[in-house]
Amino acid sequence: MTRRLHLNAFLMNTGHHEASWRLPESDPYAHVELGHYVKLARTAERGTFDSLFLADGPQLWGSVAQRPAGALEPLTLLTALATATEHIGLIATASTSYNSPYNLARKFASLDIISGGRAGWNIVTTAGAEAARNFGLDAEPAHAERYARAGEFLDVALKLWDSWEDDAILGDKETGVWGDDTKIHPPRHRGTYFSVEGALNVPRSPQGYPLLVQAGSSEDGRNFAARYAEAVFTAQQTLADAQAFYTDLKSRTAAAGRDPGHIKVLPGIVPVVGSTEAEARANEQVLEDHIVHRHGVANLERLLQLPPGTLELDAGLPADLPPESAVEGAKSRYTLIVELARRERLTVRQLIGRLGGGRGHLTFAGTPEQVADAIETWFTQGAADGFNIMPAVLPSGLETFVDQVVPILRRRGLLRTEYGPRQTLRERYGLPRPANQYVPSADQPALV
Repeated sequence: MTRRLHLNAFLMNTGHHEASWRLPESDPYAHVELGHYVKLARTAERGTFDSLFLADGPQLWGSVAQRPAGALEPLTLLTALATATEHIGLIATASTSYNSPYNLARKFASLDIISGGRAGWNIVTTAGAEAARNFGLDAEPAHAERYARAGEFLDVALKLWDSWEDDAILGDKETGVWGDDTKIHPPRHRGTYFSVEGALNVPRSPQGYPLLVQAGSSEDGRNFAARYAEAVFTAQQTLADAQAFYTDLKSRTAAAGRDPGHIKVLPGIVPVVGSTEAEARANEQVLEDHIVHRHGVANLERLLQLPPGTLELDAGLPADLPPESAVEGAKSRYTLIVELARRERLTVRQLIGRLGGGRGHLTFAGTPEQVADAIETWFTQGAADGFNIMPAVLPSGLETFVDQVVPILRRRGLLRTEYGPRQTLRERYGLPRPANQYVPSADQPALV
């Protein structure tokens, strides 16, 4: 079978570039308008993307002066988008740090049923003291503890999704028996972080459980992905770094007893497209010229755990930054940004410009052919199974990618030309429907 490129549309209000809302074409209220997201979802579906993705966090990030702030709750929004689309997968971020397994498992099962098997869960452990204080904590839990909680959370969620066997519903009107109680399996879980007694109050969904996505690239994040994830959103700046991450994650997945082909690696890319390379660079410069640098400095100081006023715009990063081991927040993103600044000897001003579009993800400015070349190179050279497409400006950036880059990828045989028969999101990603852990199979006995 021909290996096909997986594309996911990462949708963020007016675009991923922090200054996108300032362009004449942009609507600064788009982030709370359903019609905006319906249009984007249908555009991505026209481009035969596998899925779209909404990020989320249980806190208000930074200063509302910088860019459109806040967001509609993603599972609610994706339920609406499920009725406006037919094929595209619907992936939402939800935190294992600030949710309970029962409620979240129910919400994702409901979305999977409503969408006909198109739900996906981007599993995050949520760093940051701001979020912790919104849930009655004085400080964020330690990095290792957040991942330990996440592991137990996933184990409980899987038990809940499997708590109904597929054929538990009988609907026998003649005998008056609606369902088979012997095919309901309460988890009766007692663990370190959670105690969950009863079965889910939603039947097993079309996919069994949603596509499991993860985005951490730290040591703990990679081990967690190798154990659970079926798709991984990641950030790398160079082909060599992407190849190293890809090889490492596939190896860890095999070591965890899983098929490495059942975990798809999707680096993020922010494509800035122009009819010529010079036009693409000019488009990129327009965005950079609209950056308000005081916001970038404040964000960078927060990420690097530096006191306010430490960084100087036209100087490099301080030489004595703390090592990744001392960071309790987003460890992998911290290291990526520091290494980028050191490797390219960037000033703080230049670093803010580089981060303005993708916050550490690869930003690529070029013609449609050059963007397609970059995607094809990473895909064919052992660096990616597909890409998280992160348009700098929305909706125009996604429309340009679909109208100008997608046809090139199709001509090269890398991307489908149409969806074909209805499939679940799991099937789109070439993954099997998971067996129910409570039902015996040839490979293993059922849980009791």
